[in-house]
Amino acid sequence: QVQLVESGGGLVQAGGSLRLSCAASGRSLSTYTMGWLRQAPGKEREFVAAISRSYITYYTDSVKGRFTISRDNAKNTVYLQMNSLKPEDTAVYYCAARAGGRATMTYEYDYWGQGTQVTVSS
Repeated sequence: QVQLVESGGGLVQAGGSLRLSCAASGRSLSTYTMGWLRQAPGKEREFVAAISRSYITYYTDSVKGRFTISRDNAKNTVYLQMNSLKPEDTAVYYCAARAGGRATMTYEYDYWGQGTQVTVSS
């Protein structure tokens, strides 16, 4: 069992930056693919970014070039650096873990954090 806790969300103006963190406990994250997904009000939860056990990263098109996912297995933590934020990035951001390879669908993830709110004002 893996417990995930996100932090780092908040209110930022358009064009600004935030860094989300996801701290894990219970098991080492080194054996998991880690992802960030988000859910905006009235919308389905969607994939944002993921990093594999071998540090391969992949992103949804709307955040490519602006967001960077990284992991520090020694700290059992995953990060999402978000730059050039836009109002459409406003959502609750969730950290998730998958005991397997590449995953871009919500149902593919096995463990979830409680989420952290990101609000981008125009």
